[in-house]
Amino acid sequence: MHIEEQKHLLDELQNLLEKQIALAQQGSADELEVLTEQADLLIGRILDTGILDMPEFKNRKELLQRLYEALCLSIAAKKADVCGKLSQIRRGRKTMETYSNNM
Repeated sequence: MHIEEQKHLLDELQNLLEKQIALAQQGSADELEVLTEQADLLIGRILDTGILDMPEFKNRKELLQRLYEALCLSIAAKKADVCGKLSQIRRGRKTMETYSNNM
């Protein structure tokens, strides 16, 4: 594989990770899932070629790792937000049930 093809694969992965981060922050789970599947296929191709083990791509590897970590943090933050909202809904339902049972 030529260096330009290798760079293109890494550019594609970087682009997908950046889009995933934006979608995770927006809470667009369905779109995020589609991009995750695309990224998985792309990561498989990159790993098969061993691009990230090449010294000339050390900086790109570090950048991709930082983007992946940012994606994980974005997903964790959104998960915590959703869990908090679910908890509020459950408390509200219990309050409503208690109120209706006492009438």
